[in-house]
Amino acid sequence: MSRTVFCLKTQAEAEGLAFVPWPGPLGKRVFENIGREAWQQWLAHQTMLINENRLSPMDPKHRAFLEAEMEKFLFGDGAEKPAGYVPPAG
Repeated sequence: MSRTVFCLKTQAEAEGLAFVPWPGPLGKRVFENIGREAWQQWLAHQTMLINENRLSPMDPKHRAFLEAEMEKFLFGDGAEKPAGYVPPAG
């Protein structure tokens, strides 16, 4: 049986994550308050940030940037697209 949470991003009951997806207090907060669908939305946004800004997840400064963007995306008013970002045609 899957775990359900009240997702703060979607403001609805949702299937919860199977594990804590990020180290530290933010990861625990995500696990307790974010649904699987919202997490998948974040992963897509994070991929775009990494690609557009040429970030390395191994760089501590880049990880701090991604963590701040994750918090804005999941718990704040949303994160912004990188400067000059043009969505793919489709």
